[in-house]
Amino acid sequence: MQIVKVSTTADSQSFLKLPSIIYKNDPNWIRPLDKDIEVVFDENKNKAFRFGSLERWILKNDQGGLIGRIAAFVNKKYKNKGDDVAPGGIGFFECINNQDAASLLLDTAKEWLSNQGMEAMDGPINFGERDRWWGMVTKGFIEPLYCMNYNPPYYVELFENYGFKHFFEQICFDMQPKAPLEKKIWDRHAAIAADPAFSSAHMDKKKLEKFAGDFAEVYNKAWAGHGGLKQMAKEQVVILFKTMKPVMDERIIWFAYHKNVPIAMFINLPDLNQWFRHLNGKFGLLQKLKFLWLKQFKPNKKFTGLVFGVVPEWQGKGVDAYIIAEAAKVIQQPDVPYTEYEMQWIGDFNPKMLNIAASLGEVSRGRQLTTFRYLFDRTKEFKRHPILN
Repeated sequence: MQIVKVSTTADSQSFLKLPSIIYKNDPNWIRPLDKDIEVVFDENKNKAFRFGSLERWILKNDQGGLIGRIAAFVNKKYKNKGDDVAPGGIGFFECINNQDAASLLLDTAKEWLSNQGMEAMDGPINFGERDRWWGMVTKGFIEPLYCMNYNPPYYVELFENYGFKHFFEQICFDMQPKAPLEKKIWDRHAAIAADPAFSSAHMDKKKLEKFAGDFAEVYNKAWAGHGGLKQMAKEQVVILFKTMKPVMDERIIWFAYHKNVPIAMFINLPDLNQWFRHLNGKFGLLQKLKFLWLKQFKPNKKFTGLVFGVVPEWQGKGVDAYIIAEAAKVIQQPDVPYTEYEMQWIGDFNPKMLNIAASLGEVSRGRQLTTFRYLFDRTKEFKRHPILN
């Protein structure tokens, strides 16, 4: 076997091509858009390069055939609550079902990270935000959502055999969006709705800046400071919303207010993979035209939850039920096409959000991903991600 550092355009193309070899007979795999992978490794487009660096490799067999790949990265902004080691990251791991091949890839990443002063490696994770390319599927090997990792079951064994341990689990929830909500949801909704101080609204694309401000306010109160997540400025959210605007469905993005102050949000998008699965990883002019045709004439029946949150002072007071029921009154209308829903992952270290998700009605735990950790000092006590209070 030969490990090759990615240093040429041909190497980069091999890095992109490798998954098509691994998954050629897997009906559940949906090829990511090449551009969504390439942006991670583009210093001009990925702001994580301001705080770190990365290296990546491809693995070839003795005949020169592609059999694996991996990326390793350090990021000064990457941290987890309670960390007593300096963790680096690995990601974009793909490999044939061969422990020697996997170990060679992991050894290579470990050596590079160690030389950068790291004391552990977490993976598979992203060189950037946690809302994409994060975690290994350990339960629910179904087709991936847009920008979500997918892997065959044997990857779990490859990592565990190497010595990785489960750092935290990432739980996704399934819901039947057309199913009637439970009576307790409507009862809690009614108690809130009876107070005129409460109100709700779904996204209006003509008022992006207004809703961007609402998003930033809820996000900063509910998440900033946890797991290394930093505050978001309204201006950042405006840019994000403008990027999302072409695929936004106003009917599935909701906010709740108390005396016109935003206190909760329920942010969803159509699952873009239901359209992108037909584009074979490309997004040139022809694919963009095809995407527009698909979007117009093939209604997307699946949507995905990106963010669901209630500001701390309103948690446990029925606001979660209120915003879900307000959304259901629209989403359950006959002209709204969605029949499948999956909420993106919530860490098992966040029991408050897990409880909120579980209280939303007829929900079930579906797909599960895992963030693994490998300590370079094999005598050091392994600690899982601490529970958030």
